[in-house]
Amino acid sequence: MTDSTGGGRSVRSSLRQRLLATGESRFVVIAACLIALLGITIGGHLYGRFLSARDLGGRDAAIEQLQSESQKFKREIDDKSAQIGALQTKLASAQATLEAIMPSENSYNVNPNQTLIVANGHLTLGLVGSPGNEGVILNINGKQQTVAAGQILAVTPDASTKCAVTVQSFDMFRAVVNASCADVKPQ
Repeated sequence: MTDSTGGGRSVRSSLRQRLLATGESRFVVIAACLIALLGITIGGHLYGRFLSARDLGGRDAAIEQLQSESQKFKREIDDKSAQIGALQTKLASAQATLEAIMPSENSYNVNPNQTLIVANGHLTLGLVGSPGNEGVILNINGKQQTVAAGQILAVTPDASTKCAVTVQSFDMFRAVVNASCADVKPQ
């Protein structure tokens, strides 16, 4: 019995030692897990801050690049606008020069003491002297006539042609005359 009691005590004490060792090992395992979990949490937090800081740096660089490109494009737009304005001015000047050289159809600029063949070659038109205050003196096919602005002259260079000559406007340097002819239909 002593053996069994002594063996029972030794079993009990070994059981007790095992339970204590198991409890201690559980405590060690739990503590290790908590330390690992805390380490993973802190490491994850620090890694997240690193990644966000790296992304912010890239974002700031992208913003600076876009701002510089935007300013470059604004300068290009301003340059192009200035070029367009200069080209529009040149175009207006060229159009005014072209209209002075080639006025609208059947409309002619006649300078003082200048003769033109107009209306498809049917009329010889000349401005005699400088225009006056009330009108101009036109030489039409060798006949001089005084004409006021807006007055219409009917001219028949031959039996089959009827022409109309109108002084549209005049100043002391030129007269703008409209001359056109049409064939007369026999009746």
